[in-house]
Formats: sequence, structure tokens, C-alpha cells
Amino acid sequence: MAERNAKNTNKIKKYRKPRNINLGMVIFGFIFVYIIVCVFLSFTEKRIRGYVVAEGALSTNNVYKGIVLRKEEVVTGERTGYVYYYPREGERVAVGDLVYTVDETGQLSDLVESAAMSGNTLDDATLSEMKSDLVEFTHSFSPTAFSQTYDFKYNLKNTVLKLANSVLTGSVSSLAAENSAIIKDCYSGISGIVTYWTDGYEDLTEDTVTKSMFEQKDYQKKQLSGNELIEQGSAVYKLSTSEDWSVVIPFDAERGAQLVEEEKGFIKVKFLKNQYESWAEMKMFTNQDGDSFLKLSFNNSMITFVNDRFLEIELIINDERGLKIPNTSIVEKEFYLVPKAYVTKGGVKGNFGVLRQSYLEDGSVTSEFIETTIYNEAEEEYYLDTSELRIGDILLMPDSAETQVVSKKATLIGVYNINKGYADFRRIDILYKNEEYSIVKSNSPYGLNVYDYIVLDAETVNENEFMYD
Repeated sequence: MAERNAKNTNKIKKYRKPRNINLGMVIFGFIFVYIIVCVFLSFTEKRIRGYVVAEGALSTNNVYKGIVLRKEEVVTGERTGYVYYYPREGERVAVGDLVYTVDETGQLSDLVESAAMSGNTLDDATLSEMKSDLVEFTHSFSPTAFSQTYDFKYNLKNTVLKLANSVLTGSVSSLAAENSAIIKDCYSGISGIVTYWTDGYEDLTEDTVTKSMFEQKDYQKKQLSGNELIEQGSAVYKLSTSEDWSVVIPFDAERGAQLVEEEKGFIKVKFLKNQYESWAEMKMFTNQDGDSFLKLSFNNSMITFVNDRFLEIELIINDERGLKIPNTSIVEKEFYLVPKAYVTKGGVKGNFGVLRQSYLEDGSVTSEFIETTIYNEAEEEYYLDTSELRIGDILLMPDSAETQVVSKKATLIGVYNINKGYADFRRIDILYKNEEYSIVKSNSPYGLNVYDYIVLDAETVNENEFMYD
């Protein structure tokens, strides 16, 4: 019995636990590997993006801040005293006109102030002028240039005081006659437009303009108010003596030269202060620091802006319209120049090509038709692709014994057209460009048409490469 139990004990086998496969983990593993592969391919795959050509124009910023150059003469006081003005600011005075009176004692002050407060009414012309000034100031006001508010305040104050002075002209003249030692009338020695402010830029010319002036950090405009004490030799008023004046703006030298040539030296300018438009003669110049500027010269309307040293202007440039394409799509390509007489039609499909001289095994000379694509044409030559021809190839003129060696090259600016599913070079004529886009001529021979599909980035594709979406 014991022996039987021992035998049974020896026959006992170890139980093996069955393997349970987690199907969910297997599926998750496959998905994880697939995601990793897709991410890797997305970073390594060559991406070619297209762009649909459309008609358009470039939106360029043609607004500039300009500095005004005029022929100005500052008149200084003949003696110390209180000054009383007669002409209104912006009014033309002739030689010998009474401009101001100087009172050394100040006894005219009470007389002028009482006249200003006596309820004198404004005439229609003055009232209309002041309304116009108010409207102009309202439209041109900017919180970033609050100093203009003080300029406007001084202008209105001077207008009121000069009106009071004009009412008292007779009384002042009689007082001046009675007290010639202390009261003196001062007359204009030259003709011009009178203004009552100075800024130190009266002698400014194109030779002395600098780029830092346009920042206006150190610019100060000093108003010359009536009924105030002045010293002998200090500025009393200013005369602008010529209708010829100019506005100078900082401008890129290359673009300026192109603009002067394209616009034949003249351009229409809009003054943003009052939306007034006028034609100006253009001139590019460079100062001693190497900075380039565009000078816009006018021969009218100086009186309208006689109180301005800085003006916001807009250059009204004829907007070039055409096909708008991104600059990243533009590429430069090299071609062979072949005389037109050597280009013919042949082959099975009757396409354009050339007859190239070749040699048979026995050394005899023959010719073969090489189909080529024409990408542009000059007066006597075609631009042919370089893929089928080589430098040194001998071309035969059809129906003639004359030959031509392929040796001359030239480049064209163009884009890659992908209408047919592969990158096909098309030349372009750039009319105008900015930093991002170019306007090119539409419907030009061997060029682009509206709704053509081109490569957005020319560096991502090779010519004749097939596109895969």
C-alpha cells in the first residue's frame, strides 16, 4: 500500500497557469506606434503649399511727417516796450504797412483792454475765419500732440487783441503823435505774410535738415503775443516772403529715385490737416550724414499752412493693379538664349524645338529634333530650357547650312505654376512690390493668369517635380 502511494506521488505534475492576453493593451500598443510613426512622418515629410493667383493691389502706407521749408524773415523790435499788433496772423502786408505800435510806458494797455471788453462785434469775414479755424482744429486735434491746443489758444487770443487794436487805430495814432518819444508806430520794410511765432527753423534749408528733427524732441514753438513787454532786438513778428515753399520727408533712396522716374518728377500730395490736395515737384537729396530725403516743392497755398512747421502728408501714388503674389513664391532661373531662326516645330506632336547636330556610329553627321519649351522671347531670341540642351551643342538652322553654338545664357524672374500637377516655371513682370507681396502684369506672354495655382514657397520644390496632395 505504501509503495502504491509512493508511485502516485511521483506522478504528480505541476499545474501551469494559462496565459491571458490583454487584447486592450495590444490594441493600445498598435495605436501608440501608429501615432509615433505619423508624428515622425509629419516632421520629415516635404510639404508643398499652393497659392491661388488673384487680382489685387498693394496696400502701402504713403503717409509721412514732413518739415516745412519757407523763405522767412524774423523782424526784431526797434525799442523796448509793450507791443500792439494790427494785421491778423496770416494776413499779407505790403511795404510801408503799419504792423505794430510800441508803447514804452504801457498807458495804451488799459485802453486796448477796455476796447476788447466793450462788446465790439465781429464782422462776417472775421467770424467766418474763426469758425473755419475752430472746425480745422477740431478735425486735426490729437491727444498725442496736445501742444497744438496752446498754439490754437494763442492764435485766438491774438485775433481778439488785434481786433481791439484795429478799433483803436485812430486813438493810438493820435496818442503816438502826441507822445512820439514813448509811443512809436512800426511799419513793414518788405512785403509778405505776417505771423507771430518763431521756432529757430526760419533759416532751415535742405542742406541743414537732419533726421533727428522729425522726432521733435527739442522742438519749441514760441508764440509772440500782443500787449506784452518786449525787449529791443528781440523777435516781434515774422514775414514769409515767397509763395514758393517745400515739404521735406525722410525717404528711401532707391524707392525715391524709382518714384521720381515713374511719376515724371511730379506727384499729387494730400495734406491730412485739411484734406487739401496739390501737385508737387519731387527731388531726392542726401544730407551730410548720408540720410536720404524727398523734397516736395509747391508754388501755391503757402498761406494756408503758414503757421505749420510740421505737416502730415499723403503721397497719392497711382495704385498698380495686377496679379498679387507672395514674394516667397518668386524664383530666379537660368535659360539659354537661342536665335529665333533656329527654333522650329517638329516631332510627333508638332511642338517647338531645335535641330541639334549629332553623329552616327560610323562618324557621319546627322541631326535630331530636341523638343524644348519657350519661356520668354526677346526681339531676336527665345529663352529655352537648360534641361535638354548643353553648352557647346551645335544647332542647325532649318532649311539652311548655318549653325549656332549654344553658349549664351540669361536669367528670368518667375514662379512655379502647378496647374498640371507638376512645377512648371512661368516668367513674371513685377510692377511693384513691398516686403510681403508683389504686383505682376497679368495676361503677359509666357506669364501668369488670374486663378493660376502656384507654389507658395519656391524653395520647397524643384522644377518639373510632381505634386502629391
